Amino acid sequence: MIIGKLWHTLKAQLNKLANFFWTADPIAQMQYEYDMAVNQLKEGREGLEQYRALVERVTRQVASDKSHVSSLEAKVKAYLQAGDRETAARFAFELQKAKQELAENEQQLKLHEEAYGNNLTKIKHAGGKLAKVREKIAKYDAELKMSRAEAEMAKLAQSFDFDVTTDFGQIEQVIQDKISLNRAKTRVAADLSSEGVEEVHREQAMEKALADQALRDFEVQMGLVTPETAKVAEAAKELGPAEEKQAMSNE
Repeated sequence: MIIGKLWHTLKAQLNKLANFFWTADPIAQMQYEYDMAVNQLKEGREGLEQYRALVERVTRQVASDKSHVSSLEAKVKAYLQAGDRETAARFAFELQKAKQELAENEQQLKLHEEAYGNNLTKIKHAGGKLAKVREKIAKYDAELKMSRAEAEMAKLAQSFDFDVTTDFGQIEQVIQDKISLNRAKTRVAADLSSEGVEEVHREQAMEKALADQALRDFEVQMGLVTPETAKVAEAAKELGPAEEKQAMSNE
């Protein structure tokens, strides 16, 4: 009883293993079955060729028997016309046996021809079915590969979804964080660069005042203006247009 259970368990595991290999690559399995059928068909064709050779031998035998019967008939007639009945009777007896053999061989030839025709029809039919199987294998192979490609494309399309839960979504978030950080660095650098601007403006104003003073000194030295005129112009410039008009009215 224990041995029986072990045997059933082993058979179940072997069946499981066979099913695994059977479904692992169905196209290869179909191709294997097709190749096996082609080999069987090839063997059947070789057997049919040998059987046809037998039919040809029987056909030649029937033709030979017919010729022999015709020859014996001619001899019987010739001896009867010659009045030699004893010899004619001997050939007539031989003719009787020849006709019997001819009838048996013709019957055998008929049976062989029918068998050959039936086998030929079966092999042709099997060849046609194998051609269809070959077309199916090519079709299934293409469809299987296409379905696998479609499945991979569907999986790939899902992975290309820029949702935060996908790899691409997480990568996109990292990129956006880096962009934000880079922009923040640029803004901070710009904000920091504004420090000391007032001092720069004061230095620029001082340089402009020194330049104006140097220009006035040059004009005085060249006699273009008098020191008094230069002072009045300087005072007017410092007071502005309204104050300058008021000062002139007071004078």
